[in-house]
Amino acid sequence: MEAFEGYTYIEGGVCAAKGFLANGLNAGINRDPNKNDMGMIYSETLCQAAGVFTQNKVKGAPVIVCQEHLAKTNGQAYGVIVNSKNANTCNFDGYDIAQRACELMAEQLHIDPMKVLVASTGVIGQRLSIQPFETHMEALVKGLSKDGNHKVVNAIMTTDTIEKEVAVEFMIQGKSCRLGGMAKGSGMIHPNMATTLNFITGDVCVAQPLVQKALREVVKVTYNCLSIDGDQSTNDTCIVMTNGLAGNPMIDKEDADYEIFKKALYIVMMNLTKMLAADGEGATKMLECTCSQAPDLQTAITIAKSVIRSPLIKCAMYGEDANWGRILCAIGYAEADFDIEKVDVTLRSEQGEVQVCQNGFGVEFSEEQAAKVLSADEIYIDIDLKQGDAQAKAWGCDLTYDYVKINGDYRT
Repeated sequence: MEAFEGYTYIEGGVCAAKGFLANGLNAGINRDPNKNDMGMIYSETLCQAAGVFTQNKVKGAPVIVCQEHLAKTNGQAYGVIVNSKNANTCNFDGYDIAQRACELMAEQLHIDPMKVLVASTGVIGQRLSIQPFETHMEALVKGLSKDGNHKVVNAIMTTDTIEKEVAVEFMIQGKSCRLGGMAKGSGMIHPNMATTLNFITGDVCVAQPLVQKALREVVKVTYNCLSIDGDQSTNDTCIVMTNGLAGNPMIDKEDADYEIFKKALYIVMMNLTKMLAADGEGATKMLECTCSQAPDLQTAITIAKSVIRSPLIKCAMYGEDANWGRILCAIGYAEADFDIEKVDVTLRSEQGEVQVCQNGFGVEFSEEQAAKVLSADEIYIDIDLKQGDAQAKAWGCDLTYDYVKINGDYRT
């Protein structure tokens, strides 16, 4: 993981921050008894909460319930109940199921059900029974622990092959603060949003409007710059909850303390974004595109995302083929204003680097060296516009035969 001065990576994921507990178990939604399919994150103290959600017109019932709960409580929550294997989307009784799941969690913990959030992931259009929640909620609550982060991460994995979690520790006004997160997602991932299911917990004392503002700004340069396959999910959810137990002075304005908090949020979300990219369905390579010296941030974001979304570039990276013309093509159809005749492109990895384009035209390079560079598991596509000071990154993965195999029989 990339190092950042003043921030230390620690263990614990969503349980790293003070006051957070988690658990996960198999409730029978997934037929494999060794796979958790229901999980919970809970703060012993009320949190300031914020969320961003899918922009798909078809929204899962849990997304609608979360949005309503956050609106009616002015962004307050104790925790979230999650399940995998079933998205609870496009079901006539989905809204009632999602609401009832919140109520069941609240009854066990003796809290307000409006201050419970809910998320689901899995097959769209398959009815979800409330029975697994009714049967297993007591055990789920009783099993809450400070070490439950791995259990809840496992509970939201679908086609994911690895757990995705990260946490950092940092100082604000002499107080040690922590922020940790977890994510799931391998397919049906495409800007914009949020992307997939993502939960971030913290013990920083910060006003709710600033939590929401920081989340929206960081999402723009992390999750919204991630694309696996061009399909935007119906259930994309990213929730941040922070309970103030670190004891730092309240952050209620955009000052230096706010910037420290916001950077911690960026570090957590950026690392989770890279993990999501590396674990794309069938992926063998993580791709990171950096567009630098752009005239403005939006131009940099637009170009980096255009490159990372290109199926042809994804295929070339899988085949370890330095087909740089495809990169120029994707840069060229990006909806941004810039001079293509100033653009340089370099391909880079732990195996070295090779410049393939200068001032918008191809340059001589060694195909053998290029193949060596592209043989690595992580490939970096560097685009230098030489037209300003702005920079942005986007993340994705290669497109392989296994992607088709995984999605050919996903439901059956």
